[in-house]
Amino acid sequence: QKMSPPLPATINIREPRWDQSTFQGRAKHFFMVTDPRNLLLSGAALEEARRVVEDYRAGMVPPGLTEDQLWRAKYIYDSAFHPDTGEKMLLIGRMSAQVPMNMTITGCMLTFYRTTPAVLFWQWVNQSFNAIVNYTNRSGDAPITPSQLGTAYVSATTGAVVTALGLKSLTKHLPAIIGRYVPFAAVAAANCINIPLMRQRELKLGIPVTDENGNRLGESTAAAQKAIFQVVVSRIGMAVPAMAIPPVIMNALEKRPFLKRYPYLNAPLQVGLVGLCLVFATPLCCALFPQKSSMPVSRLEPEVQAQIREKDPQLETIYFNKGL
Repeated sequence: QKMSPPLPATINIREPRWDQSTFQGRAKHFFMVTDPRNLLLSGAALEEARRVVEDYRAGMVPPGLTEDQLWRAKYIYDSAFHPDTGEKMLLIGRMSAQVPMNMTITGCMLTFYRTTPAVLFWQWVNQSFNAIVNYTNRSGDAPITPSQLGTAYVSATTGAVVTALGLKSLTKHLPAIIGRYVPFAAVAAANCINIPLMRQRELKLGIPVTDENGNRLGESTAAAQKAIFQVVVSRIGMAVPAMAIPPVIMNALEKRPFLKRYPYLNAPLQVGLVGLCLVFATPLCCALFPQKSSMPVSRLEPEVQAQIREKDPQLETIYFNKGL
């Protein structure tokens, strides 16, 4: 049997495998990144993937390595190690934990929305989980201080709880189905508070902007605003199907004799429905905007424009990493 030719050392594994300028390419990339099966990998499997990736980047190609194996290693490596610091990320903060964690939390929020203590508890759990995710996936360029983390966490939790309880009292006299949408409104409100607060340093100091080859041109707060706006939109988008579709189905099911006879099936059914929505909504909403986002130079702050014009008068478009 013929040996397959050795793998060239020129594949760029710093970039995703699929073309990120198309929605389809970004969706394929995020289906890999958010694959919950990555959580089941052993420490040894993660270390092996790290070894393959680091060796390959250093120009050492292990004999017999195929391109598919290389990309598989890259996605395992990316799922568990921070892109800027290289440290192993907290298990529940990883992108691959998004679906199972959100499915459990959202399912419970939608199931236990009738009493005030339950609303308080599940909104608190959800914001605690969000804080862990935001901290784990922070941009390595601008480390977040514990006090900023605390402020964002307390503000988002308060915002979510106030919204949830406020809307809950308003919906008392409205049809039951509307009460089921209170958790969604609370989550959307919390995202609008949580993400800008978590990334307040970027709003104050700006985020790095580069030309298309990745050469750094300066920091822009206008780019930071656009990046954070896109993240808020995609996070709320992720919550929409999971929080909009199951309530309609559950509202219909709860009128049937089956759920009246087995009420304890309510929560597992709800969690399952939410999971089904999230498996698709999470990667598809991550893919709404390119990770490497762009904007015209003319839309930046005047002083940043001047800085860029000095370096490169012809430049029309700058790029920046929007975060997740």
